[in-house]
Amino acid sequence: MRSGVVVVATLIVDAVLFAVNLAVALEGGSRAVLSQAVYAITDLVGGALILWGIVASNSPPNPRFPFGRGKERFFWAFSAGLVTFSLAGSLVAVSGLLELVHPVPLSDLPSDLAAVAATLVAAGASLSVIFHEVRREGQTVSQLLESHHQGMKTIFLQDVVSVAGAVVALTGIGLVAVTSNTRFDGIAATIVGGLLLVTGFALAAETRELLVGRAMSVDEGRAILSLVERYPFVRGVLGMQSMLLGPDDVLVTLRVNFVDGLTTDDIEMHIDHLRFSIRSGFPQVRHLIIEPVSERPRRQAIP
Repeated sequence: MRSGVVVVATLIVDAVLFAVNLAVALEGGSRAVLSQAVYAITDLVGGALILWGIVASNSPPNPRFPFGRGKERFFWAFSAGLVTFSLAGSLVAVSGLLELVHPVPLSDLPSDLAAVAATLVAAGASLSVIFHEVRREGQTVSQLLESHHQGMKTIFLQDVVSVAGAVVALTGIGLVAVTSNTRFDGIAATIVGGLLLVTGFALAAETRELLVGRAMSVDEGRAILSLVERYPFVRGVLGMQSMLLGPDDVLVTLRVNFVDGLTTDDIEMHIDHLRFSIRSGFPQVRHLIIEPVSERPRRQAIP
């Protein structure tokens, strides 16, 4: 997926939405519209952090970072989630609660409705860019959400929450127009804030595992283990460990017991063959360590 295209499109949309919603919120006094402006600016900052993570993760390996800096994507996606969802959610929820306690009349309902409607359309357009990129890669949204592309998942969830938040804000302002009760505006902002916080906590928990050092999926681990054990010159695998270094960058270490009677040159040749087979079938395994051992193989448990 062309991550840069998705992030840049999101940044442009967020910059426009922030300017429009802030101007309308200051003029009309709607907390629901103000919540869209707050979310847009934090979304803009979050998108910039994700873009920086993409750029930083492309740095080549060096003595200080021998496996590269792929986890930059995880770190900056985590930071973006905190800024976009946690900070924005807190600010929007507090703003909505203040409106409930001290209602403020809305002076320009048509402009408020137009601004939120524009947010809904723009967020939908941003989502369409992501859908296009997902289809371009021959994937589905479900596969994106199951992947470890935390930056893209953050951007996708930002847009989904933006659409949901705009719908809630439209409903709140519409109820104000019908009932003249401005507390509906505060209720809408509070709901949007809660939605942001819940999404942020869920995303942060997932990204935390990747930062700590999560292993590849059990199915992928078993597939690699099966491939190695089927190799005719392998007696068994005594140990296998893996760690995600980036969305498409995995470190795998294997302790392999080869059959008896092989020379050192034979073992080296077979290790090269195994490396080629594993990397051909699992291109995400960019760092592979195969250690020949003389111990008898035991049943291998996939972490």
